[in-house]
Amino acid sequence: MDTESAAAGEPVAGAGGSAAEGAAGAADTAAEGLAEAPAVAREVFGDRFDAAVRYTELLATSGVQRGLIGPREVPRLWDRHVLNCAVLAELLPPGSTLCDVGSGAGLPGIPVALARPDVSVTLLEPLLRRTTFLEEVVRELGLENVTVLRGRAEEMVGKLAVDVVTARAVAPLDRLAGWGLPLLRPHGQMLALKGDSAEQELAESRAGLAKLGAVEWTVISVGEGTLETSTRVVQVKAGESPGGVKAATRRAKAARAGRNAGAGTGAARGGERGRSGRRRGR
Repeated sequence: MDTESAAAGEPVAGAGGSAAEGAAGAADTAAEGLAEAPAVAREVFGDRFDAAVRYTELLATSGVQRGLIGPREVPRLWDRHVLNCAVLAELLPPGSTLCDVGSGAGLPGIPVALARPDVSVTLLEPLLRRTTFLEEVVRELGLENVTVLRGRAEEMVGKLAVDVVTARAVAPLDRLAGWGLPLLRPHGQMLALKGDSAEQELAESRAGLAKLGAVEWTVISVGEGTLETSTRVVQVKAGESPGGVKAATRRAKAARAGRNAGAGTGAARGGERGRSGRRRGR
């Protein structure tokens, strides 16, 4: 049994079929409450509109079944979740790389990837049941610009470096910055979807952001003129050393470890060639 699934109270197969059947029934009921895609979705997603529709259907069925989306959210999946996240694409430079920290059901990462096929998106998520769902979605939608990575942001410092970090409903801004900023390249940006709490969280986090190497921060609205309610985003721009001194130290340590590992591999291969040569010389 998957301990994560058991802890989350998810249905477990093998109990006479009743749990699985009940979950399937709940998912079907949830799908029935899903609203049709609004006309603006075609404008936002372009030729990936059909994929966006399928993703929203998966959220309303499998996403509900697995506890990633609450059943009450199904009628407002388009407006409150999918489109609310997709308009974040307005802020992304062409051809940039992005990491969605604590991706969960793929929000905002998957809508952004659908709206911007030129952007390479990494969905970073520590829980197995969620990464399994994300991998299934990416495979079914054929999203070649999306990679699913299981792990925590703290573990990826020095291993992953991107132009943009995104997050939605993951943690308070000061804590989120401590996870997200160290994953940025110099002069990258973190985009945190924060809604009505944006200004207050930013006001409380300014000192901490400066210590983490941020040089500029503001609250902006995206989707104006596209959505009925625009999306509130805290935009944090990093300087030369994203994440501050501690992150720089961790990146340097990871780089040294990588070089040493490479040197060790090279030495081992050289030794094998030398031993092989001696054998041939005999």
